Amino acid sequence: MKILAVEFSSERRSVAVADDTTVLGVAAETGGRESHGLALVEAALAQACWEREEIGLLAVGLGPGSYTGIRAAIALAQGWQLALGVRLVGLGSVECLAAQLQASGETGRRTLIVDAQRNEFYRAVYELTVTQRTEVEPLRIVPHAEIAGQIAAGEVVVGPEASRWFSEARALEPDAAMLARLAARRDDVVAGEQLEPIYLRETNFVKAPPPRVI
Repeated sequence: MKILAVEFSSERRSVAVADDTTVLGVAAETGGRESHGLALVEAALAQACWEREEIGLLAVGLGPGSYTGIRAAIALAQGWQLALGVRLVGLGSVECLAAQLQASGETGRRTLIVDAQRNEFYRAVYELTVTQRTEVEPLRIVPHAEIAGQIAAGEVVVGPEASRWFSEARALEPDAAMLARLAARRDDVVAGEQLEPIYLRETNFVKAPPPRVI
């Protein structure tokens, strides 16, 4: 199965193509909100010598993370499905991080964090072994002080730009290559309109006052 994976939830935005779990092409860029998503796609496809029409499954990193980046990835996937009828699957970017740590040989308890703004963080905890990856505490939003306390207690904390806020933490960005490998083992395909960013906050709208008549 030929897979295209798009991961735009962090400052490092990446695209990968894989034949089942074998990654054949990766393209990435770092920095800023401006994204060249289609250029990254074309670069990854070129490495594999594939055409767009050959892709059978498109995987999207749903975050949490950069809302703008995730929305751009979802829009790309939705357009692709409309044009070529490709199957879509959405995966959490924190799950991707946990899989990257496991693939690198790390074992034990790992706290994964993503900036949630407002001096808060998305946080999930995984227990890693050579053969298993278990979410022991589900994703939720916690204050800065809670993460600092966990680090002081000896927890290993990892996440996109994590060392920017905590000197003892380790920075790691979710990678499209791992996203593609995870997608190869998933069968929970969805329609494009069902893809939504992972965003745990309640949405609050303030109704604008009626226009003044002068």
